This record gives sequence, C-alpha cells and structure tokens, in this order.
Amino acid sequence: MPGVTTRPELLGSLGMVASSHWLASATGMGVLERGGNAFDAAVAAGLVLHVVEPHLNGLGGDVPLIGCRAGDEPFVLCGQGTSPAAATPDAFTDLGLDVVPGAGVLAAVVPGAFGTWMDLLARYGSWTLRDVLEPAIGYAAGGHALLPAASATIGRMSGTFTRHWPTSARVWLPAGRVPAPGERFANLDLAATLERLLHEAEAAGSAREVQIEAARRAFYEGFVAERIDASVRIATWDSSGSEHAGLLTADDLATWRVREEAPVTVDVLGRTIAKTGPWGQGPALLQQLLVLAGMDLDDTEPTSAELVHTVVESAKLALADRDAWYGDPDHTDVPLATLLSTAYADERRRLIGHEASAELRPGSPDGRAPRLPRLITDALGDPRTAPSGTPTATGEPTFGGPAGRDPGSGTSTARGEPTFAADDTAAPPRGDTCHLDVADRWGNVVAVTPSGGWLQSSPVVPGLGFALPTRAQMFWLEQGLPASIGPRRRPRTTLSPTLVLRDGVPELACGTPGGDMQDQWQVPFLLRHLRGGLGLQAAIDAPMWHTTHHVASFEPRTVDLLGVHIEERVGPEVLAELRRRGHRLTVTGPWSLGRLSAAGTRPDGLLRGAATSRGAQAYAVGR
Repeated sequence: MPGVTTRPELLGSLGMVASSHWLASATGMGVLERGGNAFDAAVAAGLVLHVVEPHLNGLGGDVPLIGCRAGDEPFVLCGQGTSPAAATPDAFTDLGLDVVPGAGVLAAVVPGAFGTWMDLLARYGSWTLRDVLEPAIGYAAGGHALLPAASATIGRMSGTFTRHWPTSARVWLPAGRVPAPGERFANLDLAATLERLLHEAEAAGSAREVQIEAARRAFYEGFVAERIDASVRIATWDSSGSEHAGLLTADDLATWRVREEAPVTVDVLGRTIAKTGPWGQGPALLQQLLVLAGMDLDDTEPTSAELVHTVVESAKLALADRDAWYGDPDHTDVPLATLLSTAYADERRRLIGHEASAELRPGSPDGRAPRLPRLITDALGDPRTAPSGTPTATGEPTFGGPAGRDPGSGTSTARGEPTFAADDTAAPPRGDTCHLDVADRWGNVVAVTPSGGWLQSSPVVPGLGFALPTRAQMFWLEQGLPASIGPRRRPRTTLSPTLVLRDGVPELACGTPGGDMQDQWQVPFLLRHLRGGLGLQAAIDAPMWHTTHHVASFEPRTVDLLGVHIEERVGPEVLAELRRRGHRLTVTGPWSLGRLSAAGTRPDGLLRGAATSRGAQAYAVGR
C-alpha cells in the first residue's frame, strides 16, 4: 500500500543512499556508482556531513553505527567516546556543580567519530583513505552553501564566540560577521586538518590498511590529540556561567578504541529489529515494540487518537526504564534480558489505560527496585506515592507530581542536543544530529547517526576547525545510578540507528535526528510500514508526535509530565480526544516533527530509499 507522499519512494538496482543532507547523499551515491560498497559510501558521506551540517555534528563528535555485510551477522560499532580518566564525581562537585555543564570543555569526552570511520573503512570497506576523504576536503576548502539553520545557530552563538570563544569566532564569523543563509562557506582549518591526516597516512606506506591506521594514529596519538590536550587545559567559559578547564587528555584519546559488538535484537512485527546496546537508548524502541505487538492495533487508523495515545503511553514506560536502568554495561548491571522479555512486556502492557498516566513508572525487572536521580525525584515529589486519584501499580514504584514548570502552561523547556543559552537574554539554540542510511547492490547495508561536536557545543580546537563532544552532560554526578559519572565510561546517549532484518537478511536501515525523540519517531514509522503496509515514503510523511514525559537527556535535566508534541495535521478531532484523555498537548506546525530516512532491499531484490521532506534538506538518492 503506497499511501500519500510528498516524494516518490525511490526504487533501483545499483544502490541507495538517504541522509539528512543532499550533498552527503549525493556523495555516497557517487561512491556506489564508482564501484564502492555501502561501507565506503557511508564513510565518504559521513565525513561530508561533518562539514556541511556543523550545527548538527562534527569531526570531533560521536558515531554509533549498525550494519550488516551480505551473508554475515549484523554488527554494531560503538563510536561513542568515553569520559576522561579524571572524570570522577569530585572533579565536578568540588567546583560547586550539581550537573555537568551542557557546553564547554568540562563536558568533553573522547571524540569517537574519526576513529569509527577509519575502523569501518578498514574492516568492511574497499576504498583508499584518499578516495573517501577527498569529498569532505573539497567542501571544507572550496565551500558549500551554508544551511539556514547553521547560519541561525552561528548568529545566536555570535556573542558567546566574540566574548568567550575566540577560536570559534575565527572559524564561524569570517570577517567578523555571521555568514548568511546560502552563502558559500569554507572551513579552511578543517580542510587543513583532513589534508594533514591524509598526508601523514600516505607517508606511512602504500598499503590501504597501513594508511588507514596511520591516519587513526595521527588523530588519537599525534598532532590532533596534542592540540586537543593543550586546548582543554585552558579555563574556558561554559554553560554553568563560569570558566572551567577540561579533564580530557591526550592519554584518554590514545587509549580509546572503537568497540565492535553484537547488536541487541528482538523478533517482533514479523521481523528482527536490531539496535545498539544500553549505552544508547536503542533498546527502549525494542521494549516499546514488544509492548505494542501484544495489542490489537490492526484496525486502528495510523493517526487516530487511540493509536497516538497507545504509542505515547508505551513510550512513557520504555523511557522510564531507560532512565532508571540504562548505562554503560561495562560499569553497571543492566537487566536487559528481562527488560526485553515477553513476560516483562506483558506486565508493562497492563499498565496502559484509557487515560494518560501522570507518573514516571520505571519497572522492577527481576524484582529489583528502580532508582531515578535525586534531582528528578526531589522535583517530582515523594517517589513512594502517586498523585492523588492516580492508581499505583503493585510492585511498580511511581514518580508523580509537578515537573518544575506550570503543568497547564502548554510550554516546556527546549529538548535538543544540546540546550545552551548563548547569552543572558536569548533562548537557547537547539542542536541536533544527522542520520545516514546506505544499501548497495551486493546486499550490504548500514545505518549511522553521527552527532556531537556541534559548533555550539564547545570552543573550536585551535587550528583544527572542529569542536569537541560534550556527552559528559548525560552522566549524573550522583553515584550508584546506571549512568553515574566515572572514569572512562560511555555516556548513555540518545543516538539510535536501526537495522531491520527479514529471515536473517538485512531489509532496511533507518533512523532520524532528534535526541530523546529519535526512537519515538521511529516507532510510528515502523508500525506504519511493517504492520500497516505503508511504503517507506508514506510512512515517513504521515503526521508525527512524541512525548516529553521522561527525563531529558541533556542539560537542563528536566521532566515535562503528560507533555505531548504533535503535528496539527492529525486534525482537531484527534487533538480534542487526546486532551480529553489527559495529555497536555503542544500542537506544532504541519511538517515539524521527525526527520526520518531509510534505505534497504525489497524481497525481490530491488533497492529502495526514502527521506523526509521536513526541514527541506534531507534527500534519498539511488538508481
């Protein structure tokens, strides 16, 4: 069933690339047309995303990736950098902090992006380093049309750049002014960094693998690491309102390595859905789908009040478990087998009623009592009791009450990656993320969600042309929590690429930018496509929604109980019914939520691709 679409669903036989920027998609397709495989295309396209979407990701950011080589098992590359060795709770509390600042060098973790691209290219690609680097170097040196959102972000940050971050002002305010939307913009420092990495790689020898490893060493053990080490030692203004030096060192970079892991999977909706481990939020999507799979939704309209309500309520339960249980499994015992079991899904499903729940309800897997951070429970009230008149499930501690805002105001704090006040009066500019999907003619497929190292996250490292990732803001300083701060731990991120397999064969790669909303936007898409039979483009184009009834993953760490953001296209009857059920709605523009893309293979062998028209920059290309 194709459905109504803004664009055609692309079909072809040579290759498909879908991403959050047309230049990255075209770059990836160019690789496929010249004989490269999906992994070569992903590396080349991903490096271009670092250049052309600097407000959404950067070379100093993070890259979680899930892929599958034809005939093999799916794999995950954890391109999430770890916290510094010096990142102890006392390192922050001794500064008078109760949360990790969301911007500045104090929140910096190891930049994982470049190492992940090199690992993917070496293990699964076929092209040389020069092949995949040249498009990014070309756009950094020769310029590209600056996105309106990037121009706006630079404008909002211009005061911070000129007063506090002069290295950023040098890169992002050429000639002392904000570059205009669509203006040809070059980042010569970034181009020089990429060119030097290539020069040092080729000087190391002629073998492809030797060059790739030499580039990795130059970044993590050579000139890049040295400059990062020197830059973070300088006390710099951050979003706490004070100046702090960072904790990251050259040794932190030198000892970090990309992790290849098996994905976490569940069989649901007639497919196997694969996600990253609980160091990301991906398993929450699996939990939500398991709950929904046991409900009678076959006759439910794709944007009916009943479906929206049910999906929102299931998301609340999955995200409550995310907030109570997820963290780096190397440092905390995540009861993932139970959280993803049919019995647990049955138990959680019974909590969904006809009315909107006003509680945070993390579950008790294996009888273990959940624990949320004190900053959250203190704001919400006594965690042992539910709000008056609200039923409390036996054995399920509930967290209810006011959320640090007027619950009837219809407004909520901005959720983004990251939220950060650029000056004393302006509202915070919202960062975000990118996404990239590639499928090739040989059956290889990959989904990647590059993020972090935003131009607004921290000062540009002098001479390198990029900023550092500030993922340490996702840790809690309170100890004993799954996501507590500690040395060399992976922060529990929101980055969540998805791989769908049919009978063990990769069928679809998909994902979206959006922070806490990434998996929430993917769930309606997957339901519409896998259960409702809509084509990829129609499933992406249909009205979207998400809940803010969870602990925000970014500073400020707030909760917006009962909050639902929903596109006005669902219609007045649906909105009225959702309000009647107790949801507090923020009605957004008709094309405002979700920036999904997808690429994959049909059972008949034809390749397919689709990308959202929202935001006017994502594109799928293929033939």
